[in-house]
Amino acid sequence: MNKRIIVPGLLNILFLMTIHIMAASACSKEKLTFIPLKNDSLITILFVGNSLTYVNDLPGLVSDKGKIYGINIKTEMLALPNYAISDHWDDGKVQQLISYNKYDFVVIQQGPSSQAEGREILLEYGPKYNDLCKQSGSRLAYFMVWPALANYENFNGVINNYTDAANSTNSILCPVGKIWKEYCDKTNDYSYYGPDQFHPSLKGSEIAAEVIVKSLLNL
Repeated sequence: MNKRIIVPGLLNILFLMTIHIMAASACSKEKLTFIPLKNDSLITILFVGNSLTYVNDLPGLVSDKGKIYGINIKTEMLALPNYAISDHWDDGKVQQLISYNKYDFVVIQQGPSSQAEGREILLEYGPKYNDLCKQSGSRLAYFMVWPALANYENFNGVINNYTDAANSTNSILCPVGKIWKEYCDKTNDYSYYGPDQFHPSLKGSEIAAEVIVKSLLNL
């Protein structure tokens, strides 16, 4: 219900200006963090990656997790076997998708990127994705993955390289790999890994989806 507010003379003008500024500020903050105004607001996410993304349909799991929080999430996926973010960029399709669809978030992943070559690609191509996202009104996010179980000693390299890449572009970091390592180190339970001990089990993908949703939406 709207109420009529009567304030004499100049005080009335100042009061209405203050209300207007406060409302504009609130909207600006909501746009910056992409927190939906209503539970039925639509959040759009593009996932760009490889088999660590498409195994168990991680984007679909993210949509399901959103429903738990009352958030409507629509996802699209561009993921091919053994692809790095440089491969997607060189193909040219990802630029078209980001430019034309103007997603709220673009989540990029390659893997595992614990070594110098992977780090170099993250740091070289991340800014290209970030610039394109800014032009389209999207936020870039890095989906931190994990090494194969046989290369578990390289886990800190994965964590450091993804963290540095996200920080270098002031992008969102979805620290899935960090959460995995903390859980494995604490419990000696490696059930987040699937049968090949590299790709995620369904449990691992569900944890990844939970971390991604909370990271993107500040939950």
